[in-house]
Amino acid sequence: MGSEPSRGGGLLHANHPVSVKARDAFSSWSVWIACLCLFGLAGERVHADGLPVVPVPQNLEVSGMPSVPVELKARVEKYLKLGGAGFRGWNSVRREPVVTTRLGETVQLHLVAGPAGKRTAVTRWKQPVTSGVFQPGKENRFVFSSDVNGNEQFQIYLGNAAVPSAPPILLTDGKSRNLLPRWSPDGALLAYTSDRRNGRDSDVFVVDPSDPLSTRNLTGASGLGFGLCDWSRDRSRLLVSRDFAGKRTELWTVDVASGEHTLITKKAGDVVYSQARFAENDTAVYALNDSLSDFQSLVRLEVASGRVESLTERIPWDVEAFEISSDGRILAFVTNEDGFSKLRLIDVVTRLELPCPALPRAVLKGLAWHPRLREVGFSISGSQGPSDVYSIEVDSGVLTRWTERPAGSSRPPDFVEAELVRVRSFDGLPLSGLVYRPDPERFPGPRPVIVSIHGGPSGQTRPDFRGSYNYFVNELGVALLYPNVRGSSGYGRKFLDMDNGFKREDAVKDIGAFLDWVGADSGLRADRTGVMGGSYGGYMSLACLVRYREQFCCGIDSVGIANFNTFLRDTSDYRRSNRRREYGDERDPKMHAFLESISPLTHAAKIKAPLFVVQGRMDPRVPYTEAERIVSAVRESGLPTWYLLGKDEGHGFTKRNHEDYQFLSYTLFFEKFLLDR
Repeated sequence: MGSEPSRGGGLLHANHPVSVKARDAFSSWSVWIACLCLFGLAGERVHADGLPVVPVPQNLEVSGMPSVPVELKARVEKYLKLGGAGFRGWNSVRREPVVTTRLGETVQLHLVAGPAGKRTAVTRWKQPVTSGVFQPGKENRFVFSSDVNGNEQFQIYLGNAAVPSAPPILLTDGKSRNLLPRWSPDGALLAYTSDRRNGRDSDVFVVDPSDPLSTRNLTGASGLGFGLCDWSRDRSRLLVSRDFAGKRTELWTVDVASGEHTLITKKAGDVVYSQARFAENDTAVYALNDSLSDFQSLVRLEVASGRVESLTERIPWDVEAFEISSDGRILAFVTNEDGFSKLRLIDVVTRLELPCPALPRAVLKGLAWHPRLREVGFSISGSQGPSDVYSIEVDSGVLTRWTERPAGSSRPPDFVEAELVRVRSFDGLPLSGLVYRPDPERFPGPRPVIVSIHGGPSGQTRPDFRGSYNYFVNELGVALLYPNVRGSSGYGRKFLDMDNGFKREDAVKDIGAFLDWVGADSGLRADRTGVMGGSYGGYMSLACLVRYREQFCCGIDSVGIANFNTFLRDTSDYRRSNRRREYGDERDPKMHAFLESISPLTHAAKIKAPLFVVQGRMDPRVPYTEAERIVSAVRESGLPTWYLLGKDEGHGFTKRNHEDYQFLSYTLFFEKFLLDR
C-alpha cells in the first residue's frame, strides 16, 4: 500500500515524463541551483515538476510522502547546525574534559585543551561513541563503548588518544551487550556488565586490558543478574546491584579474588536503588533510594549494620545524581526541582553545604569529579542554547566554561524561554508542563500548537534545549507544548507508579486537561493542534489520535508502540521483564485482553488525522514491525500516511544526514497539515 520507497538515480527519473512547462521550469531553476552550490546545497535531485528536491539518504526508505524541496532545506539550514557538547568525564592525568561532539556524521569523543580551547578527537569510529573513561594514571589510554547501527549490543574497546585513527582493541566478545565500564582505582583492572551468559541477564566481569583472555565472570555462577556500581579503594571488592524488575534492588559486595558475594541491604524491603558508591572508608555506601520519603533521597548505608541515614530529607524533590570526590571529602549531587536542576556540594565530615557558584536555570547532566583534583564537571543545557561543558573548583569556587561556539561561526537564532504550565486532570491530579510561545509581535493572534509527549514512560520533559524544534516557534509561529503526565519521573514515587498496568489510559486522559488549557488560552488555536512523540511518546501520540480524534489535526509517531501484546512479545529479551512490570504481563489473559483493548492498532480505523510514522529497522526496543502494522492499518482508511524507515538506525536516528532529513520531513508534514494555509 502507498507509494514505493524513493530510490536514488539521476536528476530526472527516466520513467517520469517531463512536460514542456516542466522543462522550461527546470531551465529557469538551473541558474538558481548553481547558486545553491555556494551554500552547500549542491547534489539535490530535481523532481519531475522541475523543482529541485533534497535526495533521500541512501539508507532511508520513504513511503507515501512527498519529496523535500531544496527551498525548505535552505530555510531550515541554520537550525540543523545547533549541536552542543556533552561532558563525559576527565583525562585521568591532565586537566582536560572529555566531551562528545559531532564529528562528520556521528558523535565522537574529544578532549578540550583549555577553556574555550581546541577540541581534539580521540575517537574516529565508524559508529557513534557517546561515552569514554580514561585509565587511571594514563593520559592516552581509555575505554569506550559503541554498538552497530543502533542495535544496542554495545562492545567495549581500548583506545589510544595519541593515535585516534589507530584501530582500537576489542575487550569484549563482539556479540553480547556490554555496559558500565569502570576502572579499578589503580587502573590495573576493568570491570563491566555483560549479558553474554544467556543474552538476558547481566553479570559483572573483570579483565586485565593488556590480556583480554583474562576475562572472568564474578557473579554469573549464582544465576542472578547483577549491575556494576563501584570499586573499593583497595580494589579488593566490587559494589554491585541486583534489580528485581524495577520493584526493589539489592546491594552486594563481591570479592574480586574469590567471587564471594555479601548482601549489604538485608533490611531493604521494596526499595529501589538507582545509584550507589563506596563511601570514603569503604565501610559505608552512598546511594539514591526512596525508602525514607516519596522522593528519591541521597542516603548513607552502613555496611556492617545496614543502618540507613538520609542526607537530603529536607529537600522535597528527587536527587537524580551524585558523585563523591576523589579524596572522599566532598559529595556533589543534583536535585530535580520542577524540571530544573540544582547542584549542591556537601562536606561529608561536617555535613555542611559548601558554597556553589550560581548556575543558569537549566538542566545539568554528566556529573563527574576529576580523579586528581577537587574539581567537578558537568554539562548545562537550557532554553537559550545547546549543551555546554562547565566545571567548579571547590576550593576556589571558580566556575569554568570549557566549550562554546567557535569564534567566527554563524550567529545562532534567538530562542524563547520555557513557560511553566500547571493544570488539573480529570481526577483532580495536579500536572505540569512547559510551553514555548512564538514572538507575539512577529506572529500576532492565536497560534497553532504542537503537543510533544516524552517517552519512557518514566521520562520527563525538562527545560533543556529544544534544538531544531526552535524552527517551529521562531519561523512558523507554532507554540510547542510539552506535558508531563502521570507516570513521569521527577514528582515522587507515587506519581511515577500512577500509570502502571490497568491504569495506562489515565495518562492518555491527562492530555485532555492540557487540551482544555489550550482551548482556554487566547493566544493558542485549539482547532490547529498536532501531536507528536517518540518511543512511549509515540504510543501516546497514536492513542491521542484515537481518543481525541476531533481535536488533533495531525500526528507523528516515532518508534512508538502500536500494540502492547506484540510489542511485549517481540522486544529484546533483556528488556521484557522490566516492561511487563510497567505495562502489565501479557501472558495473563485479563491483562492481555486489556492491553489489546487500549492498543492504538485495535482502533486504527478511528484515526481521522494524517499520520507520519518514523522507525529504525534495527530497533531492539520497539521492533520495526510495530510501525509496519500501524502504517498498514491507517492506510486502509485512506488517510495520508507518511512512513520513513532508517535501515541502519535503531531506537531513534543518530546519523547526521538521517537526523536532518527526518526534521525536514517533520517540517514539511506540519506545514502541510498543521498550518492553516
